Amino acid sequence: MTLLKNLANYVLIFLKNKIVYVFCSANTLNLPRFYQEIMPQLYLVPTPIGNLEDITLRALRVLQEVDSILAEDTRVAGILLKHYQISKPLMSYHNFNEHQIQEKIIKRLKAGEKIALISDAGTPAISDPGFLLVRTCLQNHIAIECLPGATAFVPALVKSGLPTDRFVFEGFLPHKKGRQTRLQELSEERRTFILYESPYRLLKTLQELQNFCGSERACSVSRELTKMYEETFNGTLQTAYEYFSQKGVKGEFVIVVAGKE
Repeated sequence: MTLLKNLANYVLIFLKNKIVYVFCSANTLNLPRFYQEIMPQLYLVPTPIGNLEDITLRALRVLQEVDSILAEDTRVAGILLKHYQISKPLMSYHNFNEHQIQEKIIKRLKAGEKIALISDAGTPAISDPGFLLVRTCLQNHIAIECLPGATAFVPALVKSGLPTDRFVFEGFLPHKKGRQTRLQELSEERRTFILYESPYRLLKTLQELQNFCGSERACSVSRELTKMYEETFNGTLQTAYEYFSQKGVKGEFVIVVAGKE
């Protein structure tokens, strides 16, 4: 009866969307500790990649309810939060300080704070800071909740016209060390593969992809997704290179390339 009673509580908590992780121990069915262990403390909250209407109602609620927010750039986050009329303490969390402040964040989470992590745009930890914090939270039995939401590579893939049943997301290519090796590996990849690229390296990357994959390999290049000047070019690596060489390169890019046949 005790087990069934606590299982009923388990189901009730699940229906209220409170379960994220359960860290089993000998006294897991001790209800007060049960509640304490499964309540989320770190929230990974996606933000719009361009269009401010793309944030979810749930994301807004979580940002209103947490005690503080970790932001990749507090200036960008401040503009975003002001738009949604959310006022919360902000702390910088980016590639250059994430190692140094892990311990401080973990202490605050263990003390009972609820903290949200956001990036400048899209989903945290996807080509943005977040992986190290998630891993450290798991090692410390701190519950995590990741909200669904915006990320640039999904719409780019879906509108590419290339196979979506099997694909691999590679993020940004290495700038120097390991770049040629990665390109060689991708040239043999049979699944559709997806890259992020900045405007400063787009043409270089398209040229290198031609060198390794062949100029006639099908591809799709999207820029400024969800923004006013959103654009997608569908063609080959060669025609994409020619198009953006003539048009000019502005915005953030997603490159989707067909796998090797």
